[in-house]
Amino acid sequence: MSIRLGYQMPNFSHATSPRELFPSVIAQARAAEAAGFDAAFVMDHFYQLPVLGAPEEPMLEAYTALGALATATERIQLSTLVTGNTYRNPAMLAKTVTTLDVVSGGRAVLGIGAGWFELEHIGYGYEFGTFTERFQRLDEALQIIQPMLRGQRPTFDGKWYHTREALNEPRIRDDLPIMLGGGGEKKTFALAARFADHLNIICDAPELPGKIEALRQRCAEAGRDPATLETSFLAFLIVDEDGDRARALQDDLLRKQAAQDPSGPSVEELREALGRRQFVGDPDDVADQIQRRVLDHGVDGVIVNMVANGHEPGVLELAGKTLSPLVH
Repeated sequence: MSIRLGYQMPNFSHATSPRELFPSVIAQARAAEAAGFDAAFVMDHFYQLPVLGAPEEPMLEAYTALGALATATERIQLSTLVTGNTYRNPAMLAKTVTTLDVVSGGRAVLGIGAGWFELEHIGYGYEFGTFTERFQRLDEALQIIQPMLRGQRPTFDGKWYHTREALNEPRIRDDLPIMLGGGGEKKTFALAARFADHLNIICDAPELPGKIEALRQRCAEAGRDPATLETSFLAFLIVDEDGDRARALQDDLLRKQAAQDPSGPSVEELREALGRRQFVGDPDDVADQIQRRVLDHGVDGVIVNMVANGHEPGVLELAGKTLSPLVH
């Protein structure tokens, strides 16, 4: 498994109606596959995230959507970025992602994290707990999930979870990859060093040198060669053949974000804050930014979302042509 170039679909608000929503998702996944992306991702959320829109904006249930995408694509890997551990029993999650692997012919990746969006927990009745408790749960969950993905039958008695010789059949392979997502240098990175095949680093781009060094330390503590843990960075990408149009699309997004909270940050304040994760311009501009701001720091690849124009015909082809030579 390798994810050097991934495409995340976190925004469905461009669809004019619910009936038109999923055909657009299929079209994007197929376009990403044709453009040379290694993996397609959806978010595991029930409400839209604050940085992307209002809570009531459209959001699909992740694994139902991925199962449908498995039948609509042929080669591209399929995953969440990332599954919230607090939303599912870990043994059931192992069964779910393994079923996705069977349905897709061996293209599933388990993306997982501790969970963080409190509003969803309140709304749907999931226990949120403390920061420490959520990472305790994730640690226990991975001790159940990893052996189940490998064909073992774990018996586990923890503080949060319990299993008795948990079966997981059918499987078509014993090496279904595990990807952790997050930016926590102590907890997330330590769990990645112990359990993961891939770590998607979620942070501001200027923080990457420190993150890579921290990951090396966590790998050393776990007795693992860091070269065996692939890394990627989550980037907010706006690319267009016309760089001025790309920057205009960025302005539109920032104005929308500022309008959600009139008492919050201004457009310029958001430009400064969100710009640390955004890569905007024509193909040459974007390629230069990704190389200098991300890859030159030792990160293996990038996962991009393109909330401004990823749904437009031809844009994913352009993004693939721009980024694939940098990472493959």
